[in-house]
Amino acid sequence: MSTHATLIWLPTIPSMRVLVAEDEPKMARLLRRALTEHGDVVDVAANGPDAVDAAVASQYDAVLLDVMLPGVDGFEVCRRIRANGVWTPVLMLTARTAVRDRVRGLDAGADDYLAKPFSLDELLARLRALVRRGSPERPAVLVVGDLAYDPASRRVTREGQEVELSAKELALLEVFMRRPEQVLTREQLLERAWDMAYENRSNVVDVYVRYLREKIDRPFGRASLETVRGLGYRLTGSR
Repeated sequence: MSTHATLIWLPTIPSMRVLVAEDEPKMARLLRRALTEHGDVVDVAANGPDAVDAAVASQYDAVLLDVMLPGVDGFEVCRRIRANGVWTPVLMLTARTAVRDRVRGLDAGADDYLAKPFSLDELLARLRALVRRGSPERPAVLVVGDLAYDPASRRVTREGQEVELSAKELALLEVFMRRPEQVLTREQLLERAWDMAYENRSNVVDVYVRYLREKIDRPFGRASLETVRGLGYRLTGSR
């Protein structure tokens, strides 16, 4: 009786250049060794500012980012590198497993989140999955006249001057800026910037439009957020 060997094809995984941002020396050494054994090139940053500088200055295939870094924490590191236009995949590592912490990491721009203690096999698998996906495309900056909003960094500027807005003010402004010169009813604004718990007859839209005007218009002598009587509101770049 003849026997036949079964050939299993395994894809060749190219080496990566990885930035490991980890202040715990033992963990940093462990991660460096695990990655270099797989043929990867590894740089280590032991604090938040160094991690930002390295990620911005060099081109990496992935960043392993610990949350509890000295100087600035991992959440802020992620925000800063995204604000600098760096879209390298980021895998956050942390012993903090609360949902709110995972949400903070993802909102800061991380692509995945792995809780400590973790399996090195799982870490390597997740890392390579992120690299296969590639860097996400940077969201376009929205511009209406001299008003600009960067959805990635959640930064608003007018005449080059930064404008501080609350989360809900940002949500409402984004609705307007994605539909410039278009009249939007209160119902449309409620649907896009609030959840279903709000009643359509609520005056919350009028209140937040007033807040926005106080921040994006009046300090700059503008009247770009217009009331269209009987219909709703419109953001224009011409006033």
